[in-house]
Amino acid sequence: MRVKNLLFWIAAFLAFFLDQLTKYWVMQTFNLGQTQALIPGVFHLTYVTNTGAAFSLLTGKVEWLRWLSLGVTLALIALAWFGPALHFWDQLGYGLILGGAIGNGIDRFVLGYVVDFLDFRLINFPVFNLADVFINIGIVCLLIGTFQKTPTSNRRSR
Repeated sequence: MRVKNLLFWIAAFLAFFLDQLTKYWVMQTFNLGQTQALIPGVFHLTYVTNTGAAFSLLTGKVEWLRWLSLGVTLALIALAWFGPALHFWDQLGYGLILGGAIGNGIDRFVLGYVVDFLDFRLINFPVFNLADVFINIGIVCLLIGTFQKTPTSNRRSR
């Protein structure tokens, strides 16, 4: 039996697994608020909690964000399971977004907050995590896929 949208499922699993593994490592290794400079003044690992969305947007809206994460998760699973076979970039993009949504969603439901630890200080960027990275890479993949698609209805006949 061949699995439809196999890359989607692989990308989702790997993104989810890496996100949860790194968050577990941070929680076991650091005290809340503790920071470790990897490149001093540029990139640190800093253990913080976030009751908002990616990059601390919508701080304090954890209840609403729980259900948004669940909705996105269910919609993407339904798309891959019941929808058509997706193109490469769509499978990769939606899979990475699903993995990130599940990773942060589990944090919100279980902990009541999301664990963040990637801290780019050079540009004073909010602390974030791998789920946020995977969601953003997934969006870029979807954009690449959109630009590569050329609808047959828009092609000129010769």
